[in-house]
Amino acid sequence: MNLARRLPVLPDIGLLIGRLALGVVFVAHGWQKFADNGHAGQTKAFEAMGIPAPSLSALFATWVELLGGLALIIGVITPVAGVLLALNMAGALWFVHLDKGLFAADGGYELVLVLGAGALVLALAGAGRFSVDGVLSGGSRSAAGRGGESEREKADA
Repeated sequence: MNLARRLPVLPDIGLLIGRLALGVVFVAHGWQKFADNGHAGQTKAFEAMGIPAPSLSALFATWVELLGGLALIIGVITPVAGVLLALNMAGALWFVHLDKGLFAADGGYELVLVLGAGALVLALAGAGRFSVDGVLSGGSRSAAGRGGESEREKADA
């Protein structure tokens, strides 16, 4: 039994939960880079990790995490935010975590993998109807309605 067929709002609720959870984590990490570390501190940390163009990378990571996380929370420009966040996590995976194994407790990539995959899922699936993106598109981009017949096609049948 597919619950989404019986309750078509469920995929949109799932997207909302995912956006809020990922958004909060990204905002927290972006805020940490901005407020706690500052640009100079984050640049120094990136330099020590061997990240290319550490100053530019620190700017990118800080603002993509902070603003991208906020974009996920409110569900605006979700595909763009999701792709940028996924690219940011791909960089973290490649340059920092990949050689440390899977587990985050050992400095591994499990967190950046999950965050990046989740951001990419949202980029591909959209924000759902409970979002600014959903409101601006008239709710027609809801998760439950994608890929099936539009309301107009159903009415014309």
